[in-house]
Amino acid sequence: MFSHFLDWAHESFVLNLDGWALLGFAAQFLFMMRFMVQWIASERAKKSVIPIGFWFFSIAGGLLLLVYAIQRRDPVYIAGQSLGMLIYVRNIWLIAKDRKLSRNPLEPT
Repeated sequence: MFSHFLDWAHESFVLNLDGWALLGFAAQFLFMMRFMVQWIASERAKKSVIPIGFWFFSIAGGLLLLVYAIQRRDPVYIAGQSLGMLIYVRNIWLIAKDRKLSRNPLEPT
């Protein structure tokens, strides 16, 4: 049984390691960094916060994961990352709008 696991692990992590897999790992690292940014910001604020860096890491990691999913032709991953990209971009847009309004509070929208 353990030898089957070793065969699977060798095939999965050695034989299938190519440029696309490396892109996938890089994308997953960027996506994971958003949680690190959020955690550090929350610890500093002593409350739960979502800094703008969270959304930029979400976009960077999500976009690379979407490219990876498209190349691998994974419809579940493609659908999930596509929806996520819309949410991440929308949040950046809302933050930018809020910052613009806070600089010009009397300006009509």
